[in-house]
Formats: sequence, structure tokens, C-alpha cells
Amino acid sequence: MFSSFEELEAWKECRKLRQMISALTKSFPETEKFRLTDQILRSSKSGCANIAEGHGRYHYQENIQF
Repeated sequence: MFSSFEELEAWKECRKLRQMISALTKSFPETEKFRLTDQILRSSKSGCANIAEGHGRYHYQENIQF
């Protein structure tokens, strides 16, 4: 059993992907800075956040609910 979501391989790979996307968006033109770039960066962060949130949701009552 994992004690932290940071030990999960899925989270580690998601973090690598997020870092690659961040580096890629730095090469985008300035005109896209507040439109496309912002949207891509926010969506790349959500994957890691969802994994972290899901890892913390292992409670008996939630297993009954779902």
C-alpha cells in the first residue's frame, strides 16, 4: 500500500508530462499567452490533482456510496 500519492507511478508520469507541456508552452507566441497557453497549462495540472484527490478517498463510507 502506498502512503502517499507521490509514490504512485501514474502521478510521477503525469508530473513528467506536466513539466514537458510547461516547457512546450514557453515556445508559444505571446499572442497566445492568455488564451491557449493558459488553458493548456490548467488542464495539464488537473490530471495530477485528480490522482492526488482520488488517492485520498479510500474511506469505508465512500466505498459503500460508489
